[in-house]
Amino acid sequence: MNKKIIIIANTSWYLFNFRLNLMLHLKSLGYDIIAVAPLDDYSNRFSVHGIQFNALPMDNKGTHPLKDSLLIARLTGLFFKIKPAIILSYTPKCNIYSSLAASFLNISIINNVSGLGTAFIKENLITKIVEWLYIVSLRKSAKVFFQNKDDLALFIDKGLVKAELTDLLPGSGVDINRFTPIENPIFSNKFVFLLVARMLKDKGVVELIDAARLLKTQYPYIECQLLGFLEAKNPSAISQEEMQAWIDEGVVNYLGVSDSVVYFLRLADCVVLPSYREGVPRSLLEAASVGKPIITTNAVGCREVVDDGINGFLCEPQSVSDLKDKMEKMLLLSEADRLQMGRNGREKVLEQFDEQIVINKYLELINAITRSKFTHYEING
Repeated sequence: MNKKIIIIANTSWYLFNFRLNLMLHLKSLGYDIIAVAPLDDYSNRFSVHGIQFNALPMDNKGTHPLKDSLLIARLTGLFFKIKPAIILSYTPKCNIYSSLAASFLNISIINNVSGLGTAFIKENLITKIVEWLYIVSLRKSAKVFFQNKDDLALFIDKGLVKAELTDLLPGSGVDINRFTPIENPIFSNKFVFLLVARMLKDKGVVELIDAARLLKTQYPYIECQLLGFLEAKNPSAISQEEMQAWIDEGVVNYLGVSDSVVYFLRLADCVVLPSYREGVPRSLLEAASVGKPIITTNAVGCREVVDDGINGFLCEPQSVSDLKDKMEKMLLLSEADRLQMGRNGREKVLEQFDEQIVINKYLELINAITRSKFTHYEING
């Protein structure tokens, strides 16, 4: 029986950080796992875990028709060569073009819509093109997983996917055994607000800087920390010049990129993500898992993680004044109240967002697909 499974996304970084545990679990059950993504600093890390890696050139953010046509051809050639039983696809471009290639070759594909990206934040001609591509590409999917009810409902209401092909996951889940609360919290004379995300305007970075600037005039002991990639290719990217100006002004401490996110989460007093729209943000799940109170927007995906007033506060999207008010409210809470919020968040993650819930959903579906194929082979073979 064919036990090859391709797992594909638009960066090796994404696969390694968000899907490695799923890969390892499948590998432990005897599946032959092949990771497919563009080359980056994480591409050579799969071999240590006995996972094959295939590099796939891809213009992640581009919309050039010729380049995208070449991508479909490359995907079709790669899938034909490997001949997987199943493909697990993540990130928008991979979901669309991997599905088209898989349908040409009659290969089962499971999609995961983890977020809709900038095309659905501001609707325009690109949005209409992307919607059409989803309609065409998702018709033959074995399953299309969504990470929040709003995105699922939007796809069904717009006719982008058939309801019977869909299912809901609790985000990408979080490794509750790795992201654990610190036993003895470290307290200092400063109050740290931490944002963990790609440095994009759509993540609410500018609103956070503006709110922190206002707060620092009254509470000079606060520190606003940013952790994540500076991405020059994204149209919503914060430029290096903008970041440096904020650093020079003293309003922000940019931490760069780190593989030890849990270390910085544990040192923060509050984790903030004023994003405009998400699937279910992994950074907030990890923050809640380590027992940190959260401030995020009352927006699609973000509000899934926070029960307002219980494990954090919700603010209005793109509102500097409301974000500033919620940050001040958090700042003025007693230490005991903030610690209780953190404990509430940890309990919420254990009940609703444990990564094992996600892994089990995939295993159930993969087993059903493989059983169906094996039965078909027995009958017709």
